[in-house]
Amino acid sequence: MRYLGGKGKMTQHIVKAIDDCCRGVESILDVFGGSGIVSQAFKQRGLRVISNDCLYFSYCLLRGITALNHAPSNHSQLLKQLNDIDCTNLRELPFIAENYSPNDGIGRMFFTHQNALKMDAVRQQIEQWKTIGAIDEDTYYYLLASLISAIPFVANITGTYAAYLKYWDKRAHKALTLLPCDVIDNGKENIAMNVDFAEVLKTPTDIVYADPPYNSRDYLSNYHLLETIALYDNPEIKGTSGVRVQRREKSVFCSKRYVESAFETLINSCSSHYVIISYNNEGLMDSNRLADMCRDYALPGTFVLREFDYRRYKNKIPNNNAGLREQLFIFEKR
Repeated sequence: MRYLGGKGKMTQHIVKAIDDCCRGVESILDVFGGSGIVSQAFKQRGLRVISNDCLYFSYCLLRGITALNHAPSNHSQLLKQLNDIDCTNLRELPFIAENYSPNDGIGRMFFTHQNALKMDAVRQQIEQWKTIGAIDEDTYYYLLASLISAIPFVANITGTYAAYLKYWDKRAHKALTLLPCDVIDNGKENIAMNVDFAEVLKTPTDIVYADPPYNSRDYLSNYHLLETIALYDNPEIKGTSGVRVQRREKSVFCSKRYVESAFETLINSCSSHYVIISYNNEGLMDSNRLADMCRDYALPGTFVLREFDYRRYKNKIPNNNAGLREQLFIFEKR
């Protein structure tokens, strides 16, 4: 999945940091789980994983993939039924098709009308199966994770859902297809959570890994469509992109005014032995100040800062990588 600030290219460095700096660890808390790609790497490493995100669509990915050790036994049959679903007889109004695809050439161009109708049909069918008890909770979230994972491959966007293209990208003409999710068996009891970062820090683990937002861009506005498909709650929407009318405050990590106190809360409140923080040198929080804060909480001599060249998210901008460094702040907590 294409994800703002995704750590696909950083996972090897994060896992190596654990191997180099953390001794005798068996469990890890991924505070801002996002797409789940780093949590999956932790599972591959053999750690018990508690993964969390305050956004519901991210929770669906974490609950339906990371928290499981095996795909549901009947997942192939269910995915085939969803891929072959009849989109002409929906149980409810097609909220996605009506609001995020053009009909007779009029409307937002996030998806072709056929793909949007299929999203509505699939989402309604999954909910119906859950309501009548035809599937259990593991299967419910596995199927939602498969649907959410499939959407970026047919979305008419450059990367996020803050805006759609004014022409049809060839990707958008592909048929929406749900594929099996890659579930890793680490033999451990993994957990997914959907709470605020301050609340999840109460969960005891050997390591806390935190990858908070770096700048003022709010994840909900950038991924509002995935959130709406996951919740399927027919929300009040507004604007050219049909974003959800927010009922919550923006993350404190997205505020220049509150970001320092947010990091103080993050580091002070966690009960783990080791802390690993992903950030970059262009974030709202000054890197030198963050390093000093980590040293204040670290056992003497344990703080390590590792830096890596990293491609900026907007990778079509010429010479856009100059000076950008992805950072890992690693230390053993006092």
